[in-house]
Amino acid sequence: MAHLRSRRRRALVMPVGLALIASLGFLPAGSASAAPADVPAAVSADGPKLSYVVNTKGGHSTAKSVKKAIAEAGGTVVIAYDQIGVIVVHSQNPDFGKTIRKVRGVASAGATRTKPMAAQTTTDIEAEQPLSAAEAKAATAKASDDQDALEPLQWDLPAIKADQAHKKSLGSSKVTVGVIDTGVDDTHPDLAPNFDRRASVSCVGGTPDTADGAWRPGPGESDHGTHVAGTIAAAKNGTGVTGVAPGVKVSGIKVSQPDGFFYTEAVVCGFVWAAEHGVDVTNNSYYTDPWLFNCEDDPDQKALADAVTRATRYAEGKGVVNVAAAGNSDLDLAADELTDDSSPNDTTPGERVIDPDECLDIPSQVSGVVTVSATGAKNLKASYSNYGLGVVDVAAPGGDLTAYQTPEAPAVNGLILSTLPGGRFGYKGGTSMASPHAAGVAALIKSTHPYASPWLVKTLLNVQADATSCTNPYDIDGDGTVDAVCEGSKHKNGFYGAGTVDALDAVRR
Repeated sequence: MAHLRSRRRRALVMPVGLALIASLGFLPAGSASAAPADVPAAVSADGPKLSYVVNTKGGHSTAKSVKKAIAEAGGTVVIAYDQIGVIVVHSQNPDFGKTIRKVRGVASAGATRTKPMAAQTTTDIEAEQPLSAAEAKAATAKASDDQDALEPLQWDLPAIKADQAHKKSLGSSKVTVGVIDTGVDDTHPDLAPNFDRRASVSCVGGTPDTADGAWRPGPGESDHGTHVAGTIAAAKNGTGVTGVAPGVKVSGIKVSQPDGFFYTEAVVCGFVWAAEHGVDVTNNSYYTDPWLFNCEDDPDQKALADAVTRATRYAEGKGVVNVAAAGNSDLDLAADELTDDSSPNDTTPGERVIDPDECLDIPSQVSGVVTVSATGAKNLKASYSNYGLGVVDVAAPGGDLTAYQTPEAPAVNGLILSTLPGGRFGYKGGTSMASPHAAGVAALIKSTHPYASPWLVKTLLNVQADATSCTNPYDIDGDGTVDAVCEGSKHKNGFYGAGTVDALDAVRR
């Protein structure tokens, strides 16, 4: 079959309109006596302005010395996350990365993009299928007394027993899920009741901006984060749609540029912000640009992976469960090798063959992050979803082409219905839509077990998941050709991991 692909994992743009990183050896503060290595007395500043992350060894004394070396190498510190040893730098010195990597106390350093920093254009980078008035009217007529008006169209809720779970618990308002994404429209009637203003921010550019509304998508920017937020926590208020955990709080942590790129400095800011502002679960339905896979043997890519790894581990150390989408390229992430022809995606991509054990998709393949594959309305792996034995942790509804996996009536669309900016509703599909289902279930687990550690929440998410056997042969379009091969047992396999997440078990004590 011709696989449906998306440049991002945020949402699968469909015809209908729509891992492990090696442990970081942190040294205790003051354990390294770092002094700058030789840096040139005069440096060039006539190159393109680029953004870098510089990852330091040791403690504050090392960071202080490295910052001095950064200045001497022609860099300007934008912000320093000393708690994780990551410094965000801008420089027009073409040799900045090469120079700073030679400085004592620097573990790794690299450019976060391959194109010069410049004013961004606002481009509608995604398509969704808006809910029609006729569909809304028909759904409202079929809604029962205990359902929100559009809930009959949400086949994904009974697929994970969320409809049954809501009879026992909607989740706790003391639990917050941070949507690290393109921004959240908190004025939406289904999101406003559950929005956590204190835990919301814009991290675009790598520095936190807490101005009122900074976390919202701007005019013409992607509606992706708003859709994700509704899947997690749209209020059960009699109208609109219902979230997986409609009683928990949701915050917007905006990390994407206006043109939709998710750069490392913003992603690092997002995780650190979540760690320090009471967020219990983060949802990450993206990959960190510009590299689909970040290879250890490339100094720039290694630095990006190091920085994001430090940030996710810091967040988990502060009690945060990080959940991420597996990706929309129908790739076996456990294969011996893969071909990446989309990187770098902010300039001119080239083709390269990579080892997925050495070249990681971040943040989804960072150790400790819950990786989620997507299923459709027939509970089969979605046609586009990445997979991989030992990579995928759990599966959740992400939707698929209605022709491939048709939902049972009264639902009419095989994609996921959720909130859109401006009080609207619409369908999207992708592992982007699967991840928030798992994040919502994690929030229900945290609501049931308020003192549970991230390790315990993740353990329960896996143990409670409904074991789903491999689908072999997997011929999703019915053309007689096997489209993917699932490896593993019923309780742990490449398509579904430990199984499909279970909201009902999440609320049982």
